[in-house]
Amino acid sequence: MSGHGCPACDNRGMSSFAPLQNDSFLRACLRQATDHTPIWLMRQAGRYLPEYRATRAQAGSFMGLATNVDYATEVTLQPLERYPLDAAILFSDILTVPDAMGLGLSFALGEGPKFAKNVRDEAAVAQLTVPDMDKLRYVFDAVTNIRKALNGRVPLIGFSGSPWTLACYMVEGAGSDDYRQVKSLMYSRPDLMHRILEINADAVALYLNTQIEAGAQAVMVFDSWGGVLADGAFQEFSLAYTRRVLSQLKKEHAGARIPSIVFTKGGGLWLDEMGQLDCDVLGLDWTMNLAKARALVGGQVGGPGKALQGNIDPNVLFAQPEQIAAQARRVLDSFGAPHTDTATTGPTHIFNLGHGISQFTPPEHVSALVEAVHSHSRSLRQAQRG
Repeated sequence: MSGHGCPACDNRGMSSFAPLQNDSFLRACLRQATDHTPIWLMRQAGRYLPEYRATRAQAGSFMGLATNVDYATEVTLQPLERYPLDAAILFSDILTVPDAMGLGLSFALGEGPKFAKNVRDEAAVAQLTVPDMDKLRYVFDAVTNIRKALNGRVPLIGFSGSPWTLACYMVEGAGSDDYRQVKSLMYSRPDLMHRILEINADAVALYLNTQIEAGAQAVMVFDSWGGVLADGAFQEFSLAYTRRVLSQLKKEHAGARIPSIVFTKGGGLWLDEMGQLDCDVLGLDWTMNLAKARALVGGQVGGPGKALQGNIDPNVLFAQPEQIAAQARRVLDSFGAPHTDTATTGPTHIFNLGHGISQFTPPEHVSALVEAVHSHSRSLRQAQRG
């Protein structure tokens, strides 16, 4: 996928990155045994941290934060200074791609994202193209800078919104409660919807591959709005285009295997079909039972399967620390005995929330969660080894 007009990406040389000290997250993604269940949190760099709010105030705006390499690096590393998390995730937004398509993204404080232009008719669809990745250079520069700043502490996850989720924002022009505009277009002009999704899928694949070239060690597709679709429509308008992204993704870069994660909020209904996707990890929201998910797609020791990521309810973090710890243990116990044979692959679990962390979460409650996951998951493995 080189030759996309990002020469800096091609000559950065992975040798400039420090060797990884904690690879438990990457190992779990690839269904390899680990000595504890790795944990990271969706939106772990964010508004619940006072240091994040201070940096955002300095930056002046959300996009000021996301488009400044130093600020993006600083906020990506903030949660790792507080908590012994097992992965970092690039600080950015899923809407950078449609912004680079010329739709004009803005964030008002306390409000969600808005686009200056929406895509609802033939003329607007005709203007859509896969954006020049040079317009997203700030993202790739941030990836490289963060990876260097991590200095091998933990792996760095890159990400994008799914083609369907991006299309929702592009058609609605903002977030939505009822998805009226995007579903109207989907049902009345499926041809236009498919055209938007094709362009989005190719843009997302190129965007993720360029993040990988810049230093991302795993990539995640957020299908945040996949679960709002009817059965049948999900397969046609979301799943098919996530598959198109995955079919173009680099699986290796600079001699390292690059795992891929797909998370569909509300997608538990279709887990067996998602199990057929060409990705390494399936993210689950809190409505799914981990034991059932493991039985359905987790595979057996020595055989194929998906690693699972999730899935505690983010609102658990408003309970007291001892209740948080109890709920964390419940999630780990629900997944069941982790596989411990280092000579082969088998069912693995990456602990996460079932969706993003709430901005109102007390930061010290996250400490209780991380500590409980690490200690209980270690004791489960000791019991396994007998």
